[in-house]
Amino acid sequence: MGRRFEADYIFFFIPKLLSYLHITLLIVGSSILLGLIIGFLIALPRLYNVPVLRRISGVYVSFFRGTPILIQLFLIYYGLPELLKIVQVDVSKTPVLLFVILTYSLHTGAYVSEMIRSAVAAVDRGQVEAAYAVGMNGYQAFTRIVMPQALGIALPVFGNLVIGNLKDSSLAFTLGVMEMTGKSETLGTATQHFIEIYIALSLIYFVVSFILQKGFDAAEKRLLRHSRPLADTSGKTAARPNIFRRLQPGIKKEAPGYEP
Repeated sequence: MGRRFEADYIFFFIPKLLSYLHITLLIVGSSILLGLIIGFLIALPRLYNVPVLRRISGVYVSFFRGTPILIQLFLIYYGLPELLKIVQVDVSKTPVLLFVILTYSLHTGAYVSEMIRSAVAAVDRGQVEAAYAVGMNGYQAFTRIVMPQALGIALPVFGNLVIGNLKDSSLAFTLGVMEMTGKSETLGTATQHFIEIYIALSLIYFVVSFILQKGFDAAEKRLLRHSRPLADTSGKTAARPNIFRRLQPGIKKEAPGYEP
C-alpha cells in the first residue's frame, strides 16, 4: 500500500519525469524513421505483386500486427542474440536501447506498409491513366498525381501510429530502459506515492500526444486545402454546381424529334 495522497507530489514529480522525456522521444523518433523505410520496402512487393516477396511481406505484416509488442520485445531481446550466435556474431554487449528501437521499428514498419498500400490503392486508377495519356512517365505520375493524394489519405493514419508508438514506448522499461515510465517506477518505489507519480506521468503523455495531434491536424488541413468545399460570402458552405443540370436543357433541345 502507498502513502496518503498528496497533490503537491504531482508537481514535484513532473520535472523529474521530464528529464527522461528525451529517451522516450528518441525511441519514438528512431522507430518511426526506420519504420518508414522498412514499411516502404515491405509495401513494394505487395503493390507490384511480386510473387514470392509478396507472400513473405504478408507473413511479416501479419506477425507484427497480430502479436503484442511486449512479446516482440522479449523475442528480439532474448531470441535474436541466440540466433546470431549460430553465425558467430556476439551482440551480448549491445545496449538494450538498440534492441528496443529495433523492435519498435519492425513493429512500425508493418503498419506503415499497410498504410502505404491502402493509401496508394485509394487513388483512382483513372487519374494515373490520364497522366500517362498527357505524356507523363511513371515517376511523374506518381510524384504529381498519386503521392499528393496518398499523403492526404495516409496522414491521419500516420498521426495515430506516431501517438500509438508514443504510448507503447512505455513498455520499454520491461527490458530495463530508463525512460519516463521506468523512472516513474523507480520514484514510486522510493516514495510510495504511486498515485501521484502516475498522474504526473499521464499528464506528460497527454500533453505530448495533444501537441502531436494538433500538429498532424494542421498538416492534414494544409495537404487537403485544395479539396475543401466551396463557401459563400456569408461563411456558409455552398453546394457545388450541378453541371448535368445545366447541360440538360441543351441536350433536350438537340435531341432528335424535339419540338419546343
